[in-house]
Amino acid sequence: MRLLFDIFGQTLRTLWGHKLRSFLTMFGIAWGVFSLLLLVGLGEGFRSGNKKQFDTLGENVMFIWSSRAPMAEGSFTALRQYYLTYRDYLDILRDCKSVGAAAPVLKRNDIRAVSDFYQASGQMLGVPTMFNQIRYLPINEGRWLNEMDVAQKRAVIVLGDETRRTLFSGRPAVGSTILLNGVQFEVIGTLQRIGHGDNNTQNLQCFMPFSTMREYFRLTNVGEAPDVISIIEYQPRTRALHEAARQEVHQVIARNHGFDASNPDSFDEWDTVNTVDQVGKIFDAMNVFLGSVGLVTLGLGAIGIINIMLVAVADRTREIGLRKALGRRTRASCFSFSWREHF
Repeated sequence: MRLLFDIFGQTLRTLWGHKLRSFLTMFGIAWGVFSLLLLVGLGEGFRSGNKKQFDTLGENVMFIWSSRAPMAEGSFTALRQYYLTYRDYLDILRDCKSVGAAAPVLKRNDIRAVSDFYQASGQMLGVPTMFNQIRYLPINEGRWLNEMDVAQKRAVIVLGDETRRTLFSGRPAVGSTILLNGVQFEVIGTLQRIGHGDNNTQNLQCFMPFSTMREYFRLTNVGEAPDVISIIEYQPRTRALHEAARQEVHQVIARNHGFDASNPDSFDEWDTVNTVDQVGKIFDAMNVFLGSVGLVTLGLGAIGIINIMLVAVADRTREIGLRKALGRRTRASCFSFSWREHF
């Protein structure tokens, strides 16, 4: 036990006697560990922020819009416009076994909303009641759309947070009425704010029943078809089936609109699952790089510590050699007090 106290006391005296050397040693250790944790934490922070950004859309959401297809098979210059229809949506539900849920969306950006206080413009979307199961749309006040709203084509609307702030500016919104291009709508709910920063696109969106949107605000400049829709949003049954779901949707749309499904340029779409996977690979590479930089920094700190230890040993080489020449054991020579104390 006395030997342990002697070693501890000698250590403290050595550290205090070589303040600069001790500081550099501890600084090398601390800086290496700090650099490693900082760089790895930075990479994980970027990954977490990116995941939260995609979570504001919904889980495993996939989008497909109207697009252009070749006029004739094999043609790459003559293209024709085709529009998604409600029939496409019904066929996707019936024929696409890998699709777990799908929703048709009507969207217009030219509808002006007017309240008793202010006016605003944003995206007006006609959606089915199950749309909030695909997209992330947390209710702040009131309620979401229900089946009776759709069946009776009720003139009701759910406001995005930014639109609510603009139209009512701190006043109660739920239960109030607004005019949409002169048509009176009742506000039945408001949404929580989605995302952060100046990107208010999602917070400017307002939602009404799909049947109501089709009754009052049909899409313009989409040809003669009566059942044209803006977007089909869908989810695969599982994340692993997202590619199979995408190919099945391609087959249905190509069949209904008369073009080759194997031509990827004929589809205007966004697969968030694939995007998340690609971004994840980028962050994996970033983590490897940042972790490597941190390990190199830690290694340099370790080399500095080794150098300081070698200097410390070199300083006492003569002392240790003299002790051994006088008959002291190796352990006692290394962990005893200064030899001057014994002469």
